[in-house]
Amino acid sequence: MNSKALKDVKVLDFTHYVSGPYCTKLLADYGADVVKIEPPTKGDPGRRLPPFEKSSQGHRTSLLFKYLNTNKKSVELDLKSNYGRKAIEQLVVDADILVENFRPGVLNSFGLTKEKLRSINPTLVVVSISNFGKTGPYSDFRANDLIFYALGGLMYIFGSTDKAPIKHAFRQAQFKAGTNAASAALMAYYNAFTSGRGEYIDISIQESITASVRDTTTSYATSGVVRTRQGSMNGEIPRTPMKVKDGYIVPITFGTSDWSKTADLLEDDKLYHPKFSTPEGRRENSEEFEKLVRTAFSEKGKHELFYGAHTHRELVYGLVQNAADLLENPQYKHDGYFQKMDDSSDSETYFPGRPFHLSKTPWKIRSAAPRLGQHNNEILVRKLKLSTGDPIDTECDDAK
Repeated sequence: MNSKALKDVKVLDFTHYVSGPYCTKLLADYGADVVKIEPPTKGDPGRRLPPFEKSSQGHRTSLLFKYLNTNKKSVELDLKSNYGRKAIEQLVVDADILVENFRPGVLNSFGLTKEKLRSINPTLVVVSISNFGKTGPYSDFRANDLIFYALGGLMYIFGSTDKAPIKHAFRQAQFKAGTNAASAALMAYYNAFTSGRGEYIDISIQESITASVRDTTTSYATSGVVRTRQGSMNGEIPRTPMKVKDGYIVPITFGTSDWSKTADLLEDDKLYHPKFSTPEGRRENSEEFEKLVRTAFSEKGKHELFYGAHTHRELVYGLVQNAADLLENPQYKHDGYFQKMDDSSDSETYFPGRPFHLSKTPWKIRSAAPRLGQHNNEILVRKLKLSTGDPIDTECDDAK
């Protein structure tokens, strides 16, 4: 049995920070041989992103970098030097996939143009990830997740109408783009495998976010209605977090569930009053209704409501969980989802595990994120038969 789904797939990784490294992490964690090319001395800037893990030896390690670069090999190369270009050209010969997330044009500046890469390896799949794509009026603009959410249309529908729009925390746009890039890479790799022709893939982080608001754009295109954030209850419980005595819960009512089931769950006699028994009655008495409902929720615990709601098919409530809740969640524990990195460090840090289950060729962490240049000798000297070289500290431009 082949224990690695992507066994023998060779990937050249020119990525940094988040979107590109997540793409190549997905490939590496399912068995691809990923060689990460890093600028000398400082390496991937992601190595310096907080939060940090401090080992007993006093070294600081970026937890994000440690998560994003499992199962990879690290080689230091100055891509502006003749030595670096010679090494890359040799690595391209038998590579299957090349992934980069420089700003548009940077890869070309290293002499790695489409024409050059095609001449070296006609079956190579090249994946380029950038903020807005390689062409167009925004192609050279700088951005971050906050900007992606704003420009992508997703921020506009998050939150409440009486408050400013909000976004998801951290770098969700980057991870989404990385997922899209890995999927596209494997589709193109399959085509190259069957047709003998390589392909060039252009991944826009911006478009990766806009794809998730398809319902709002199609609705506007067909009816002219602009979907916005939810307002106050106005006679119904909104699908937004409600404050309870130990946190928040998201109450969802499916179908035409009658109000009595919600009243039963909240156990407040005032909510059984006939004036609240119909949607019209609740709207006519919306101010009183909202006050009573918020009070009823605030007197309940989140787990009490969560498990209580799931005894009714029409009431499906979601816990708003913090990091401590996630690590203790019985479903994640059952799946063994959070994993401790199996390396020589004294870390007790747990990381998200497999993104999906494969029964015959499972996800596996075979090695921790590499030290900068850890595999120079293995790749440059033993494999390519090059001398040690004389790396120059040269920072590469960044897709940010």
